[in-house]
Amino acid sequence: MEKIYIFKRFERFWHWTQALLIIVMMITGFEIHGTYSNLGFERAVELHTLSAWALITLWVFAIFWHFTTGEWKQYVPTMDKVEAMMRYYLTGIFSHAPHPFRQTTLHKHNPLQRLAYLFVKLMINPLIWATGLLYLFYTSWESWGLGWLNLEWVATAHVIGAFMMLIFFIAHIYLATTGHKPMSHIKAMITGWEEID
Repeated sequence: MEKIYIFKRFERFWHWTQALLIIVMMITGFEIHGTYSNLGFERAVELHTLSAWALITLWVFAIFWHFTTGEWKQYVPTMDKVEAMMRYYLTGIFSHAPHPFRQTTLHKHNPLQRLAYLFVKLMINPLIWATGLLYLFYTSWESWGLGWLNLEWVATAHVIGAFMMLIFFIAHIYLATTGHKPMSHIKAMITGWEEID
């Protein structure tokens, strides 16, 4: 095994802060939705809204960081080895087949990760942002010329985006445990150093 420095300090800060805020928003979002009662509706809304603003701020900094450092290139999709990665995740991982992708500093994400992260950044996040902000400022719709919007449809779209994020979150946690040791990828996101064959 050799160690290579994959994840920079800001990247790790952004990753873990984003994870914490998303967890808080899922917990409060389910309470707002009426799934259970723990904090109380008003407190859940306050915490959800505060976390949303914090997450939007973090995303703005992350977008700036990605473009100023050139890290945006890590998310450019490629179809090279996509089929091999699919076979690996479907069957190869269970038979201890060799990993078809070799991680480097310039290529942190395998082809399926690139596609998944790009989908999150271009589809799920904007859906959550747009519907969340519309929901938050629904009293201004008339003055913005958006009086034709239906609050129920906006709320439903927001919940759909939230469930898409939850599915991604669960898959992300599972796949984070599929390194050569169950905690190796998680350790890399804490220290920045990835152990590779």
